[in-house]
Amino acid sequence: MSLAIPFLLGYLLDLLLGDPHHWPHPIRLMGRVCQFWEEMWYRNRVWAGCLYWLFVMGTVILPVTAVVAVLPFLPAPLGIVVAAYLVYACLATRSLHLESRGVMEALRQNDLEEARQRLSMLVSRETGRLNPQEVRRAVLETVAENLGDGVVAPIFYGLALGIPGMAGYKTASTMDSMAGYLNDRYRYFGWAAARADDLINYLPARLTAVLVAAVAPLGGLSPDGAWRAARRDAGKLKSPNAGWPMAAVAGALGVRLGGPAVYFGEIVEKPYMGEGDRDLEDADYERAVFLLYGVSLLMAASTAALLYLSGAGLWGLLAL
Repeated sequence: MSLAIPFLLGYLLDLLLGDPHHWPHPIRLMGRVCQFWEEMWYRNRVWAGCLYWLFVMGTVILPVTAVVAVLPFLPAPLGIVVAAYLVYACLATRSLHLESRGVMEALRQNDLEEARQRLSMLVSRETGRLNPQEVRRAVLETVAENLGDGVVAPIFYGLALGIPGMAGYKTASTMDSMAGYLNDRYRYFGWAAARADDLINYLPARLTAVLVAAVAPLGGLSPDGAWRAARRDAGKLKSPNAGWPMAAVAGALGVRLGGPAVYFGEIVEKPYMGEGDRDLEDADYERAVFLLYGVSLLMAASTAALLYLSGAGLWGLLAL
C-alpha cells in the first residue's frame, strides 16, 4: 500500500483541524524536549550547542523511526491511522491560517492591543508599539516565511525521507526557533541549530518561491512579479532562505515587505522586498491566504502523486 494514503489522510486532518490549543500536540512536546536538553547542556559554546542539537534530534527521530518500524506488524487500518497522525502532527497549513487570521480579526475590530498580543505569539519581534500598518506587514511576512518552513519543507522531507524525515525537519526547525538567535545567550550555543536550519531549508525555500509563482495567476496575482522579486530581493536578508518565500509573496501581491523592526530591544533595519509603497490592506492578507492554500495544495497533490506512482511502501523508513 502506498504512503500516499496516510499522507493524504494526515494532510486532510491538518486542513480540517489545524492545531487546537486544548489538544496535546507533538510539536509542543518537541519544545519541552528542547528545553530539557538545553538545561542539561547549556554553555554558550559551539560544542555545547552541537551536542544539544544531536541529543534533541536523537530523542525525537529514534522513537519516531521505531514507531514506523513497528507499523508493518499492526493491523493495516491501525497502521494507517498512526501514520496519518504522525503526518498530521508535522503540518501547519491550517494553524498558520487560523493564528494569523486571529490577528487580522482583532485589527478589523479596531482592537490594536489584542492584535499586538496575538501577533506576539507568532513572531520574535517586539509588537507592543506596532501601528496597524506594521501589524499587517508583520502578519504578511509571517505567512510568507512560514509558507516555506511550515508548509512546503515538511512535505518536501516527507517525500524525500518519509515520516522520520518530516519529524526530523520539524525538530530542527523547532530548535532554530528556540535557540537560533544572535543574542548574548545563544550566539554560540545556538550556532548549530541556526546553521542546520539554514542547510535543511535551502531547497524548500527556493521551491516555495517557484510554487508561489506557479499559483499566483490562479488568484489574479502576478507570477512575473513573484519570480522577479524573489530573484532580486531574496539575497538581501542575512538568512540565506527566508527571503525567497517572502520576496515571492511580496512580488505576487504587488506590495513591499521588510523595513525596520525591533528584536530584543534593538532596531533591525530589514531590507525591503517587493515593489510599491501603498498602504497594506485587509485584502492583501486574503490574497496571501490564497497563496498559502494554493501552494500547500499544489505541493501536497504533487507529493501524493509521486508517492503513488513510485509505489513507495507505506512502512518503509524512506518514502522513495
